[in-house]
Amino acid sequence: MSEPLHGVVVCHGDLAKALVGAVEEISGMHNVLTPITNTGADRTLLESRVAEAAEGHPTLVFVDLPSGSCLFAAMRRLAGRDGVRVVTGVNLAMLLEFVFHRDLDLERAAARVVEAGARAIGGR
Repeated sequence: MSEPLHGVVVCHGDLAKALVGAVEEISGMHNVLTPITNTGADRTLLESRVAEAAEGHPTLVFVDLPSGSCLFAAMRRLAGRDGVRVVTGVNLAMLLEFVFHRDLDLERAAARVVEAGARAIGGR
């Protein structure tokens, strides 16, 4: 069996920490998601935080906005890296879907969380 996926949540302010905390409380699963904030970080530091969190294991990176410093940091350091995928528009439903299905391959997990996130905001 392959290594379970790791998640990195990259957001503005304290949003990543709050989302990860909520997921841990709901799921009871800890150390599956790593929160990263852009607070107090210039571009270089933010890129380093993201790259370090994704190092050494297959990782799905969740970013709050489809533009801005958090996405740019993730894409700049992780673009093209094997074993890493980036999705934007993170919400609680996406993260819960992820923690309960991290045994999937990276491509399937990414597609599944995007679908779960869209369902959650679309009311379907």
